[in-house]
Amino acid sequence: MSNHDLILSVPTPARPWRERLGSAMPLLVLGPSLVASFVYVFVFTGWTLYISLSNSSLLPTYGFVGLDNYASLWANRRWNIAYNNLFFFSAFYIVGSMAVGLLLAILIDQRVRGEAAWRTIFLYPLAVSFIVTGTVWSWLYNPTDGIQAMVRGFGWTSFSFALASDRHYAIYAVIITGVWQASGFAMALFLAGLRSVDQDLVKAAQIDGASTFRIYRKVLLPTIAPIFLAVAVIQIQFAIKTFDLVAALTKGGPGISTTFPAIYVYDLMFQRGQIGEGAAAAIMMLAAVAVVLVPYSFWVVWRRRKEAGHG
Repeated sequence: MSNHDLILSVPTPARPWRERLGSAMPLLVLGPSLVASFVYVFVFTGWTLYISLSNSSLLPTYGFVGLDNYASLWANRRWNIAYNNLFFFSAFYIVGSMAVGLLLAILIDQRVRGEAAWRTIFLYPLAVSFIVTGTVWSWLYNPTDGIQAMVRGFGWTSFSFALASDRHYAIYAVIITGVWQASGFAMALFLAGLRSVDQDLVKAAQIDGASTFRIYRKVLLPTIAPIFLAVAVIQIQFAIKTFDLVAALTKGGPGISTTFPAIYVYDLMFQRGQIGEGAAAAIMMLAAVAVVLVPYSFWVVWRRRKEAGHG
């Protein structure tokens, strides 16, 4: 009998049950979450898509009506106002929060005294929910109890500040409040990006005689360009899902001047009992999110592969 046959004849000892349990533990821990995530995202998305093609009203039914709900949705004036508000709000909300956040990050990046305290103050709005933010700012915008009443109490009796009560300017009240809420988040990401830039680049620019403004414009900001895109994408998906801020601040009014898609979806499904059309509106919101996130995901994958190729 050869040595090879002797080796094959030796029985392999069974693995201890603790070792087998340890090997299976990641799957046991992650399995339920993965199954729940799959059901929550893909199964419910598919079900909502089918409901949007059905004649559902108060309760889900499965009579197929094709794209009738989508046609009815886009023929509705309130939905069109809601979608226009979404684009108008998103543009000012994203640009405004990024501009304010970048300015705060640059100021803090100057190694100011009490930096930790300033960071905490600017990040504080991020710890407050949109419901609380909307409620507090609705008090400030209230003509009888808010900023207008306070200034008039100081003697300026002709002062007028009632943004949330004017149907032509109420959308700006939502934008200002949203920018106040989101600027701290943008500041945190920009500041982290500025602090991660190789200081040798900054020192080389200083040796060449570049001013502080030129160093930021030519060295620091181009280096953190990917962070601008990441902040914009995150803010866009927040803007598309805007519901609680508007519900607490203006309730979609005055009239329908600050109606947003999420507000309209809630109204269709839980106030009017038009589940089919509400599901169609929800699918349109999902499409808006996908238009932003899918290209961004492909860009992130392409960028990682490009960096790996250069590495």
